[in-house]
Amino acid sequence: MNIWFLGTGAGRPNKHRNVTAIALQLPEPSCSWWLFDAGEATQHQLMHSPLKLSKLEAIFITHLHGDHIYGLPGLLSSRSFDGGVTPVQLIGPAGLKQYIETVFAVSGTHLDYELIIHEVTGNEGVIYNNEHLKVEIGELDHRVQCFGYRVTEHDQPGKLLVHKLKEMGIAAGPLYGKLKQGQSVAAPDGTIVHTKDVTGPVHVGRIVTVLGDTKPCENAVRLAAGADLLVHEATFAAGMEEKAHEFGHSTTAEAAATAAAAKAKQLVMTHFSGRYSNEDLSLLEAEAALSFESVRAAQDLLMIEIKRASALEPNKE
Repeated sequence: MNIWFLGTGAGRPNKHRNVTAIALQLPEPSCSWWLFDAGEATQHQLMHSPLKLSKLEAIFITHLHGDHIYGLPGLLSSRSFDGGVTPVQLIGPAGLKQYIETVFAVSGTHLDYELIIHEVTGNEGVIYNNEHLKVEIGELDHRVQCFGYRVTEHDQPGKLLVHKLKEMGIAAGPLYGKLKQGQSVAAPDGTIVHTKDVTGPVHVGRIVTVLGDTKPCENAVRLAAGADLLVHEATFAAGMEEKAHEFGHSTTAEAAATAAAAKAKQLVMTHFSGRYSNEDLSLLEAEAALSFESVRAAQDLLMIEIKRASALEPNKE
C-alpha cells in the first residue's frame, strides 16, 4: 500500500507546489487506487506517477473549496479517454452532485462509465466496506462542512503451513480450501484440525487517516487513533495559531499534537501556505518534531510505502 502526494499546497498552486490531491495505491489483489480530493491540475500530476486513471476506483472529497475540487471534472472526463469503463464511486459533502452535474451539463461532457455519487452527512460512520477495506468518516472543524476519512484494511489470515498439513497426512485439495475459509477439517487419523493451528501469523490490517482542512478537534483525534499513517494539514507554522484558526486551519504544532494524542505511528503534514517554500519544509518538520518525532512534511509527488505492523500470532488472544 502506497500513498502519493500529488499536490501539497493550500489555496492556489505556485511554481513549486500544486493544490491538494492524495492518491492511495491499494495492495494486491486489488491493484487499483483511490483519490482524496482533486485540486486543479490533479490529472497533470498523475502523469508523473505510475497511477493509471483506468484503475481509479473511488474518489473521496473532504470539502467543496476550490483548491480541493477544481480538478475533478477534467479528471473524470479524461478517465473515459484513458479507457476507464469500470464504475467509480464519488463520495463527499452535500452539493458535490450538483457541482458535477452542472459542469457536465454545461460542457456537454459524457462519461463511458458509471459515476456513483454519494453525498454524506456529519452523522455517518462507515461509508464504504468490502472484504478488504473499510472507510469511516467524521466531520472536522473548518469554515464549511469538511470531513476526514479513516481507511482500515481488514486483517487477513496467514498462509497455510503446507509442510505441517503434509505431516498430518492432509493432501492438497478441497480440505485446503476449507481451512483457508476458516473451517475445521478431519485428518486421516480422525484428528480435528483447526485453521489457527495450521496457518502462519495473521497479516495485520493497516490504518490510513486522511483529514481535510481543520482546526484542532476531537474527531481528528478519533479518526487518527492508532493510525499507521496520519495525513494532517499544517497550513501555518507554529506560533500562528490565531491566524490559522481564523481561516479554519491548523499549525505544524497542532498537527503534531493531534498525532500524539491519537497515538498515530507516522504523521505526514501537507496543505502548506504559499508563504513557505520547499526549503522551509525542514523547519516546519522540526517544529512538529518537538512533540511528535515521526513526522514528515510532504512535497509534491512524494510517495510513501505504508508497511504492515508486526504480525499477530494466530493463537494470541
